[in-house]
Amino acid sequence: MSFKDHFSGHASAYRQARPVYPDALFDWLAQIAPDRALAWDGGCGNGQASVALAERFARVFATDPSVKQIAHAQARANIQYHAESAEQCSLPTASTDLVTIAQALHWLDVDRFYAQVRRVLKPRGVIAAWTYSHCHVTPAVDVFKERLYCDLVGPYWPPERAFVDAGYRTLPFPFQEIAAPPLEMSSRWPVDHFLAYLRSWSATQRYVTDKGEDPVTLVEAELRAAWGEGERVVHWDFHVRCGHV
Repeated sequence: MSFKDHFSGHASAYRQARPVYPDALFDWLAQIAPDRALAWDGGCGNGQASVALAERFARVFATDPSVKQIAHAQARANIQYHAESAEQCSLPTASTDLVTIAQALHWLDVDRFYAQVRRVLKPRGVIAAWTYSHCHVTPAVDVFKERLYCDLVGPYWPPERAFVDAGYRTLPFPFQEIAAPPLEMSSRWPVDHFLAYLRSWSATQRYVTDKGEDPVTLVEAELRAAWGEGERVVHWDFHVRCGHV
């Protein structure tokens, strides 16, 4: 089965540049799951969520259709990585306590994925899908980030980006919904890490492929000046949809 692959070509840079999800999210999911025997992390990418789950669940089954992403995933003794799509999961029926889909639901055929979720989850098993969208640093820095996001690479965002910007609220979610607690996603970074993050955007990479130049360089000098010295806190709009089967 083919899949929408926007990250395999820069899997190593993606792993190094991306922010981490809040620990409080995983603590909460471990509390509401019926058991902590097995979690399935679908669309796991470089295994960022998989590793956090592995600290709280006995076993983690982590899948991604990208062989390159799996090759750059973070190894742990209790994580099994498999190169397979979330729509065709090889887990046994009624075997899983928790299914997570981190920053990837918008790439899936959701009907086929949800059929797999219903099949593999135990009774009262939990599914959680989350996404992060716009980031914020300071008003002075955000001006140049927005110029990149909208004016320069805006035409290169895939149409599925609209689901991210809507916090997944425009995607179907046919489960008994559970309200998530307040969760903050933020990282303290130097400016070079922030610029690497901007370069890891799928739209930035598509711009580079099309035009043969890096669009981040068009805002880099002004963004660096606005940033100033030292590290700054980057905040993301963070959205979670969670439910029982």
